[in-house]
Amino acid sequence: MHYTVPMTRSFDPGPVTLSGHYARLEPLSPRHAQDLFRAGGHESIWRYMPTSVFRAPGDTGAWIDTALADAAGGSQVSFAIIDMAQGRTVGSTRYLTIRREHRGLEIGYTWLTPDAQRTAINTECKLLLLTHAFETLGALRVEFKTDLRNERSQRALERIGAVREGVFRRHMILWDGYIRDSVYYSIVDTQWPEAKAHLREKLRP
Repeated sequence: MHYTVPMTRSFDPGPVTLSGHYARLEPLSPRHAQDLFRAGGHESIWRYMPTSVFRAPGDTGAWIDTALADAAGGSQVSFAIIDMAQGRTVGSTRYLTIRREHRGLEIGYTWLTPDAQRTAINTECKLLLLTHAFETLGALRVEFKTDLRNERSQRALERIGAVREGVFRRHMILWDGYIRDSVYYSIVDTQWPEAKAHLREKLRP
């Protein structure tokens, strides 16, 4: 079945603050550097990432500068993840691979300090980003990619209804020289109501 899209609004992701009960996403800036240095000083976070662990405050500053430079071109939107209960920055995430003409984007480069992983903060971040993408921006497709070795991430995406689409072989060179295969998943607009229900169910006390 084929669909047509009423072009009643432009698809133009940009800096925005998204607030929930457990997490707030706000535009990444240098003022988040101190918290992010503390949050990102764990090697386990960066195992599957192109970037290595933050070993000094300057590493965090350089990482933020690079993220903001990438965002300046319009292909990304970078967020700091705030733990609402503690009022501190515990990680970061992005919209990237933004395809305005086709109403699509990727959610990725997501990381959280170990204490915040597998918590309501992580789940609510996905809910906030996906809700904004589909319901405010009018996305047709949101995609995710993860390291083929990262089975925990793959199972988490499948639990919220993301569909595995395939493997990009020898796709990315990581900070330690490992040549990564990436698994791609997506949620499309027609699947979003079901995925949203899954996420809300996971957030129930």
